[in-house]
Order: sequence, then structure tokens, then C-alpha cells
Amino acid sequence: MSRKIIHSAKYVSEKFEVGPREVANKALFDIEFPKGHIGVKSFDVDLIDEQGNSVQLYETYFHHWFAVKYIVAKGKNMSDDPNDPTGGSESRGTVSNLPHPFAVELGNPSNITEGWEERWLFSLMVIDTRGTKDRKSCTECRCDQFNLPENFYNVTPDIHGKPLSPEYKGGVFCCQNGFQCKLEEGFQAPRRKLALRYKITWVDWDQDHILVRFYVLDSTDRVRTNGSETIHDCLDGRTLCTSTPRYGTGTKAGNEKGYVIEMSAEYTIPENNSNDPFHVQKASIPIEKSGYLIYDTAHMHTGVVNATLYGHDGRTLCTSTPRYGTGTKAGNEKGYVIEMSIL
Repeated sequence: MSRKIIHSAKYVSEKFEVGPREVANKALFDIEFPKGHIGVKSFDVDLIDEQGNSVQLYETYFHHWFAVKYIVAKGKNMSDDPNDPTGGSESRGTVSNLPHPFAVELGNPSNITEGWEERWLFSLMVIDTRGTKDRKSCTECRCDQFNLPENFYNVTPDIHGKPLSPEYKGGVFCCQNGFQCKLEEGFQAPRRKLALRYKITWVDWDQDHILVRFYVLDSTDRVRTNGSETIHDCLDGRTLCTSTPRYGTGTKAGNEKGYVIEMSAEYTIPENNSNDPFHVQKASIPIEKSGYLIYDTAHMHTGVVNATLYGHDGRTLCTSTPRYGTGTKAGNEKGYVIEMSIL
């Protein structure tokens, strides 16, 4: 099987503005994307300033991004696909290339209803931590590190539409667009405009390529079955686990004082002086279609050791391990996850 010509293009998204201590939780619709019936081979994303320079994670933390395909007609959304490319702070250093002859098929005219078209959006969250009292807690969306609106818990609905419980200690509800972390007294810095710069490589689709589908697995997912179908927490409206951090108390790797060394799937934050062993979060998620595992990586936050994918028989399929930065330049920020290993 001969190799195909690989096309490549770089794009820059529309700009968005953020200031010191502020959260930007945005959706950028109708982003530029290659047209036609293609097979995507790689998708790389970076956070940049107005001059096109990569932004350091300790200034603006790249919490996460999703590239989401959606179908439109007459300006209305038809549907979207949650199993599309995603990442976070590790995006600059993590390889996204799919090996030949595998690719993500897009733009197949037989899958698109006449009069409709595929479009793409970025869903993203960044947190400007310049001047914040506690950078790490701010990046983990700890509610006690934010200047929350008055009566926040009484007026903010949870996923059931009921008032958010005061027991909610951290998560996306405390990292809504425009929310602000607590700032050091007297700190001032200008607002700035940022954007996503992304590079896509692709091939023209033909019968020689093998279709790849992404599966996004969550280690906090409590999966159940009713005997005939698999039921995930998010499908029946039940509250998903709230991730809350545990902070280190020493100097050794994995127990760095003042840094998040663990994300728990419970509502309780262990005492700072706790000697509890590291938390291991597991989920058993059935995959209904068989196939080959040809690419695997993980999205993690500071302090996590690794993520391992097992087969149904307990075999270790692969382990994704983080690399932490050691310097100050963008792409090597000390104490931040800057790369994840891949399968």
C-alpha cells in the first residue's frame, strides 16, 4: 500500500479577551477547517497572544479545549459529535499523528443530508492567573479561590436545576466565563487578546485508508447496565463525581508542598497533613464495537502520575505518562504538565 500525499495547513481562531485572574470559557463557532472528503492525520493546538507568541501556562492556564463537529442548515444546529479531538495544557508537547493507513474520516458526502454542511467549533477554557493569590488552586477551579457572585449557591442551578449545594467545593460551576480568582492586593496588568493557533494535516480520502474513531473515556464515570444497554452517569441526569484536589506536604516528586498532587472523585478534600496513599481512580467502560487500538493518550492536570488502559481481561494495553516542565519558557513551564506520552 503506497503512502499518500499529506496536506498541511495552519489556522488562527478569532481572538478573545481575558484579564488578570479571569476565566474565559468560550465557544468559537465556524472555525477554519479543510474542506472535502478527507482523512485527518493530526490536529495540534496552541494558545497564542496578539503577536503570535505562545503564552506561558503560569500566566494563562490552558485548562482544556475541544474541537467539535456540528451539522448546520439555515444557521441552525442539527447535531454535534462529542468524540472529536481534545486536550489541554499538554497540547504543545503531545504528538497527535495517526500512523498510516489510519485517519479520521470527515466530509463524506454520503453521510451528510443534502442542504446541510459540516462545520467545526472550538470549546475552550483558559484561566489568566497573573497576580492571583494561589495559581494552582485557581487553575483547578477551587471555589474558595474565586470571588463568587453574591448568593452564588442559592442562585446557581446544578445539573438537576436545583440550587447548587454549599458542599460543592470545586469544578466548572466555579469556573464560568468571566468569573475571577482572588488577586494579590495592588496587582495590576493589562487585559490582552488571545487566540488558538492550530495545525491540521490530512489526506484525500480513498479506499486505502482505515477509518478511526475517537473514544473519550472518563475515569470518574460510573457505568451501569440494565441488561441490554450500557448507562453512563451523564445520560440519566445523575450528578457526576466532583473532582477536588489533594495538596502535597513535602518536597519529593508526587508530594510537592502547595501543589495539587491528586484529583479525587469524591466531595471530601483530605487534610493537608494527611498520610493517605495516593488515590487511584478506576472506571470499567464497555466498548460496544471491536477494532484496533492504534492511538492512546490522556489529558491530566498537575500532580497526576499516569493513566493506564486495560483490556476486559485485565491486560495492560498502554500507559500514558506526563512530562513536567522545568523552566520558564512556553512549552517547558516548571511544575505544569507539558506533554503526555502516547501509545
